[in-house]
Amino acid sequence: MQPAHARHTRYSIALLDLISLNICYAVVVAVLDTVAHSVPYMILSVVINLCWIISSYSTALYIGLHGSHNYFLKKTLKAFCLFLSLILFFIFFYHYSYSRLFVMLSFVGFFCMLVVSRSILLFVDHFKNHLTVQKNVVILGSNDTSERLVKHFESYNNKINVRGFFDDDNITKLNGTPMLGNFTKVIDYSVNNQVHEIYSTISPERNPHLYEMAEEAEKNYIRFKYVPDFRLFVNRAMHVELEKDIPVLSMRADPLEDESNKFKKRLFDVVFSCLVALLVFSWLMPIIALLIKLTSRGPVFFTQLRSGKNNKSFYCYKFRSLKESCDCDKKQVCKTDDRFTPIGRFLRKTNLDELPQFFNVLQNSMSVIGPRPHMLQHTTEWSKVCKQYMLRHYLKPGITGWAQVNGFRGEVKGNELLVKRIEHDIWYMENWSMWLDLRIVLLSIVKTVVGDKLAV
Repeated sequence: MQPAHARHTRYSIALLDLISLNICYAVVVAVLDTVAHSVPYMILSVVINLCWIISSYSTALYIGLHGSHNYFLKKTLKAFCLFLSLILFFIFFYHYSYSRLFVMLSFVGFFCMLVVSRSILLFVDHFKNHLTVQKNVVILGSNDTSERLVKHFESYNNKINVRGFFDDDNITKLNGTPMLGNFTKVIDYSVNNQVHEIYSTISPERNPHLYEMAEEAEKNYIRFKYVPDFRLFVNRAMHVELEKDIPVLSMRADPLEDESNKFKKRLFDVVFSCLVALLVFSWLMPIIALLIKLTSRGPVFFTQLRSGKNNKSFYCYKFRSLKESCDCDKKQVCKTDDRFTPIGRFLRKTNLDELPQFFNVLQNSMSVIGPRPHMLQHTTEWSKVCKQYMLRHYLKPGITGWAQVNGFRGEVKGNELLVKRIEHDIWYMENWSMWLDLRIVLLSIVKTVVGDKLAV
């Protein structure tokens, strides 16, 4: 869960951007006498707000604001470019002759306000960092965890000064950090040397006196912190969640384990699939079916057993893009494949062959967004190559996914590409949100229209 101050910062910047956008629009309307307060301009004012909301959330502009400044600025530019494209797209298809000067001044004005707001944010952040008071800390215990903690403070946090460490063992130094004494001297040293925080890498179960030490430290306004080492169980980051007041550790975050999130994702799947079926599939299916029948022998649809959620197999539907053969359950499709039908390569290149999978979504065997389903034989083979491969089956497979929109699609030519694809699938599972699903849908549409060189 995000800290409260991080969420407040995120919402404040998002609100500031929307206010800036509307102020800019209002000023340009007021300055230009030629712009009338007509219905088309009122519609445009609503559209620009919607487009900015879509652009900012599609690019995850307000996520991770406390990370790299350069990354935040790049995401701002990316969001503005998408915003610009969406507005121009609307103006082109709305068929109303908007003032070119009005449109140009609106874009330039909003861009300038973004530059000013980002400059102020960077200045405030820089000023705040320089005002931050350096903290003195000491560490209890001499072990791998305390050594990693010292390296972390020295490498990534120049506001923390590690005075030294305490241990009952006869050690003089730890990674260049001096030994200050045994555990009995911790409180006296900390009080007399203006220590702000004590980090304990010793388990309270091993040393029950730590509880008394912690109470004594807090009486002297010194924060006492425990640093548990879970590498005994698993060598990776852990996810902590609360079941009421009981802390529970798990190996990863899994937002879709929450029932309300499951409901939201399923509702989105059903609504989106129904819209596609009614608005696209209803008229496009007869055309594609006719072209398939006219250009090759065989059925219109191709069904194949694929690996689904919890590794349960299901029949995945597609428009047939290959000639009928006996090796379709074993051999991957590649760009130079001679099994393509005359229209098959076009269907796969434009992802139109995947359209029948919206019926899989309505059957609840697939989702609109998720890891792509693989053939059963590939699941068996690739699970031996990548130890995290089976984790992707925690989710229902998707028509498109985070790996696909990031360029990891098509033929798997090596273990490195397979690992990257799995990493993206797991990242999606651990970071799912409705906004992320919408972002992937938009990126998938863009890639379908623009084209993807990796599509086969």
